[in-house]
Amino acid sequence: MKPVHILIDSFADEGLTNAQMINAREIVSRLNSDRFSVTMFVRGSPAQQITSRPNTRLIRLPNRMQTIPLLAQFLFGKQDILFYLKASPASRWYLKLRSLTTSRSLILGTIESQTDWRDDTITPQTRRLVEETVFRCDYLFSNSAFVKRSLEVNYGLPSEVVPTGVDTDFFRRNCERLPNPRPRVLFVGALRGFKGPQLVLDAAQRYPQADFVVVGDGVMAKELREQAQGLANVAMRGTLGRTEVREEYWSADIFMFPSRWEGSPRVLMEAAASGLPVIARKDYEPESVIDGRTGFLTASDDEIMERLGQLLIKPDLRRTLGEAGRSHVARFSWDAITRQWETIFTRLARTQGNDLASESVA
Repeated sequence: MKPVHILIDSFADEGLTNAQMINAREIVSRLNSDRFSVTMFVRGSPAQQITSRPNTRLIRLPNRMQTIPLLAQFLFGKQDILFYLKASPASRWYLKLRSLTTSRSLILGTIESQTDWRDDTITPQTRRLVEETVFRCDYLFSNSAFVKRSLEVNYGLPSEVVPTGVDTDFFRRNCERLPNPRPRVLFVGALRGFKGPQLVLDAAQRYPQADFVVVGDGVMAKELREQAQGLANVAMRGTLGRTEVREEYWSADIFMFPSRWEGSPRVLMEAAASGLPVIARKDYEPESVIDGRTGFLTASDDEIMERLGQLLIKPDLRRTLGEAGRSHVARFSWDAITRQWETIFTRLARTQGNDLASESVA
């Protein structure tokens, strides 16, 4: 059987931290190479997990003026499926010109955040570009049931749910570590208002018997660093590489994530895969956290503080919730999620082939 040819609108470069690009690399590296041939783009040094995959082609792009070569591949490439379409000028031009070519590629877009645009970094121009590209794909896929409902409510668009995955093997602790002399609370995320990093520093003031580690950077970084200077129990780590972030998970006792606006945060799954109990909010209904079983989903700042205080004084509860979280998040392993994508790619390619056969007979 001829392999399904998939063009991934993403870069295969090593070290890129963009969430969608990380997700694309994780999926591609696990796709069955006999059943799926893959084309990706690259600018620098490609990730080893991609270069070691058979039946994979990399198209090198310049650092600037990428629209024309991207557009050429979209229009004239022989792919069956164009996956992970990004909001870009090349995508916009492709969707305008697509009907003028013989291109029969199915376009698959992914929605990985709410679509009520409460993220203050999304400008009207960016929003319009998303609406003119990703939202016009042939098929849309949301990464949680909550994101799916958001897309339906705000745009009336249907989508299928395929969760974001996590590398459970990478984040599994290899051995037991010695207990911390003081409980250690970890936050990983962008330092932006809706993520709630300021609440982590408030918690540090309220619970001086614990240590707090903040990993990430963003518009609030300077303000938070200045505030942290007066707190002996706070460490501001800034931006870290993937392995360094894993070390922070492994060194922590509790993961605190007070963000109010999310899709399906990968950090919650990484923390759970590392065996940490998680404190998050109910606002976006994260499916990777089961309230009372793998951590706590909270409705207010006060409840976050209350649950944190509870975990700080109960190491056995931390251990129980962390072990349950590790078991629960196995359902989100990239191996399991990639099998879902393989089923979808095969189904859609078969549907497209039947449609083309019908056209030729007619």
